Amino acid sequence: MAELVTRRVRLAKESLRSIYLGGGTPSKLGGDGVGELLRRIARQQRLGDLSAKAWDDLEVTIEANPEDVTPLAASAWRTAGVNRVSLGVQSFDPRVLEWMHRGHGPDAAAQAIRELRSAGIRDVSVDLIFAVPDALGRDWDRDLDLALALDPSHISLYGLTIEPRTPLGRWTARGAVREAPEDRYADEFLAAHHRLTGAGFEHYEVSNYARPGFRARHNSAYWSGAPYIGAGPAAHGFDGEVRRWNIEAYAEWASVLVGGAAESEAPADPMAGSERIGPSERLAEEVYLGLRTQDGLSVYQNEIKTVTSWVDAGWAVLGGAGVPSDRLRLTATGWLRLDALAAALTAIRSRSLS
Repeated sequence: MAELVTRRVRLAKESLRSIYLGGGTPSKLGGDGVGELLRRIARQQRLGDLSAKAWDDLEVTIEANPEDVTPLAASAWRTAGVNRVSLGVQSFDPRVLEWMHRGHGPDAAAQAIRELRSAGIRDVSVDLIFAVPDALGRDWDRDLDLALALDPSHISLYGLTIEPRTPLGRWTARGAVREAPEDRYADEFLAAHHRLTGAGFEHYEVSNYARPGFRARHNSAYWSGAPYIGAGPAAHGFDGEVRRWNIEAYAEWASVLVGGAAESEAPADPMAGSERIGPSERLAEEVYLGLRTQDGLSVYQNEIKTVTSWVDAGWAVLGGAGVPSDRLRLTATGWLRLDALAAALTAIRSRSLS
């Protein structure tokens, strides 16, 4: 809230399509905390009552751990205007949950979804992680079956990545953990694609599946290049021309925001950096983000030879039912090669900027 005030950010009510509380674990605030946060945002931005019927077309999402979903919390979230929950399930295997230091057991997700639906929150997304280390002996097919049994409206699947300077990165560096081999990553990605699309889900973005009518509006805005405002430690934002990011460490972010320790230090914008998106960057992002989604992107005549070879290899399709014939969309096997294919198409288009 203080950051929005300091930055003099004013949301245009008529253009606001979603509010997303995430990038951490906002469910730890409980029912009253989340409700108060949304009420303050609405009051400070003069948006009106988020829980009123006038806001029924606004997507208001909160990321939640299953163990944080109680009857009281779910009811308070819905009263405050929350109508979508992204549930961090990750796995139904107790060995995987213990290895990931998750605070919930295998049965917590089902209980959480029951509480959310009882409170009137019908749009529930389930997050799962695939390609975990072989030593855990996780049955990926079983996890998919259990996720479908919950009948969520949306499922997000993320392959486990090893980042440096993290506990997992350090364990891997010293040989305590072995990353899943690339072929198993691909096998599990494709297995999920066939299993979930066969169950009626749209694989509408590399990592995301939705029942018809339940695509994540907020996430879709990122992939379309729409402007968005980010507030909080390490938050990112984009106004259509400039991308900005905040100070990452909470203590430093808060210190800048409230004015620091010295009385002479006035509250300031906690921005850590920014970059203007130029023509070459915009072109690369347009290609990459377009190929991430099932909507794809239009191709030009000088690209036909290249993309036809992708179609022949089974990595892409041109057109389709109700889709123009010049519209390129990657298949599931193509998405496994997303970085390379996007780089190749970007290189072709970049030559026209020279």
